[in-house]
Amino acid sequence: MTRPEALLKKIPSPEELERLLKYWHFKDQKIVFTNGCFDIIHRGHIDYLAKAADLGQVLVIGVNTDASVSRLKGPSRPINDEYARAMVLAAMSFVSVVVMFDEDTPYELIKRIQPDILVKGADYKPEDIVGYDVVTAKGGKVVTLEYLPGYSTSLIEKKIQGG
Repeated sequence: MTRPEALLKKIPSPEELERLLKYWHFKDQKIVFTNGCFDIIHRGHIDYLAKAADLGQVLVIGVNTDASVSRLKGPSRPINDEYARAMVLAAMSFVSVVVMFDEDTPYELIKRIQPDILVKGADYKPEDIVGYDVVTAKGGKVVTLEYLPGYSTSLIEKKIQGG
């Protein structure tokens, strides 16, 4: 298998995702889930995702589709299309799979994945995080991680715009 083919396997079809989930649950592997737009990948994302990956054996990243990003961030976004964003995330060695979702929140995806650990940034209170009810109902944990200071997509956008 070529490396590009290996990357594509990390962006599974819904059927392949189901097969992987059954395998991971059977092997009792701890599944960590996080999500976002990941429009312009920067050092802060790498730090956050690496820390999330350290919390379990499997890291699943939910990525908003282009339509979802546009609804959430406005008509000028995303800057990178969903395929490009998924491929960049899949290229990270500690990422198990990347799954796109078209809704404004990953609630249905979280219900499908049933992660052991749900991760978001520390700018959220755990009980306000989408999927908190799903994860805690099965005895899972919701973890918030501090962001790396000075690194954000908003700051990069300001620099690009000369601000």
